Amino acid sequence: MEHGFAKNACLDSKIVTQFPKPIEDFANTFVSMQTKRLSADYDPFSRFSKSEVIQDIATAAQAIEDFGTVSIKDRRAFCAFVLFKKRQ
Repeated sequence: MEHGFAKNACLDSKIVTQFPKPIEDFANTFVSMQTKRLSADYDPFSRFSKSEVIQDIATAAQAIEDFGTVSIKDRRAFCAFVLFKKRQ
């Protein structure tokens, strides 16, 4: 999976908001976590407290758990949306 492409797809609110709320929340969490990961990897001045990291882990875990409650049809559609580029 290309994380940058997936992040941009998750930012496409016109499409993402058509999915059930747990998938929309998952997409928002993915964007937030991806942004923080990039900051941690590439910004030498970026700092995260232990409590912030623990909260982010809990948030990500909850988003994954909630994602699993959605119908398989919607989960597959979302995965296809973030994995495959649209043909022009």
